[in-house]
Amino acid sequence: MSVWIQLSRMSGGLSFFSLRSSFPFSHRMSLMRTVARNSSMTEFILTGLTDQPGLRMPLFFLFLGFYVVTVVGNLGLITLMRLNSHLHTPMYFFLCNLSFIDFCYSTVITPKMLMSFVSKKNVIPYTGCMTQLFFLFFVVSESFILSAMAYDRYVAICNPLVYTTSMSPQVCLLLLLGVCGMGFAGAMAHTACMVRRTFCANNLIHHYMCDILPLLERSCTSTYVNELVVFIVVGINIGVPIVPIFTSYALILSSILCIRSTEGRSKAFSTCSSHIIVVSLFFGSRAFMYLKPSSLAMNQGKVSSLFYTIVVPMLNPLIYSLRNKDVKVALKKTLSKKSFS
Repeated sequence: MSVWIQLSRMSGGLSFFSLRSSFPFSHRMSLMRTVARNSSMTEFILTGLTDQPGLRMPLFFLFLGFYVVTVVGNLGLITLMRLNSHLHTPMYFFLCNLSFIDFCYSTVITPKMLMSFVSKKNVIPYTGCMTQLFFLFFVVSESFILSAMAYDRYVAICNPLVYTTSMSPQVCLLLLLGVCGMGFAGAMAHTACMVRRTFCANNLIHHYMCDILPLLERSCTSTYVNELVVFIVVGINIGVPIVPIFTSYALILSSILCIRSTEGRSKAFSTCSSHIIVVSLFFGSRAFMYLKPSSLAMNQGKVSSLFYTIVVPMLNPLIYSLRNKDVKVALKKTLSKKSFS
């Protein structure tokens, strides 16, 4: 039976007639009962990040520290922007939503990964697994937020006289609705395709979360449609935002080079440097994860997914706070108010 499953994955699925001619009746009935039994899968078992007992507790405390920094950093950045009126600008409006997305999908994924370090059997319900999958792909909205932030920087540097009208609250709200719409559409496309899958008897997922590629390895039916959706949706969610990002920064660079004063150039570069770092981290890790050759080992996929699900949400608030003068000034003002009150 396992041979037939492997062949079906290689060929995109065998027809009923090829199954009938290749196996005796008893084997065919056993396979059909297995498929029927597992079409109502109720739970999965996550193997976690490592199977070495000596590494579990050090990794637990390491990623617990990462998660604490992520929560404090992102929620702190959101609170800081709400408390300081001079941060009520389009750039920080998008940054606030970026921090909220980072907090949400990190909270959906990281606590379950931490459980794998302290429990013998890390079980996740089917509904919980699909919820993880949905939020994992809802994070594609982050790529569109980054493109909106790039457009905001372009208008601020290249067309400062029309900045208030080009980036009005109504325009920002429409951009945010478009961002959420793209994220929801991508997440629903993957989740809807996944809930139609029939899973085999082995419900062991060799990952620390319910990512789409490890889930497809447990499918008894053809995964061609799911793999096609992955490449189309991920390609769109990487390719479409990249165009306005590169276009915006190409125009920004040309404008910066026209600035004669060294101080003016350094100021313009400093306003964009944080965003460029975040864009590179986000798109680089996701492109490697979902557009990599299938010949690469699963452990490499774990490392790349670990980077964009755990490390990037932690680094984003640090990058924007440590390299941003306005945020540092707002933090000092807020802390001084608290100390005097």
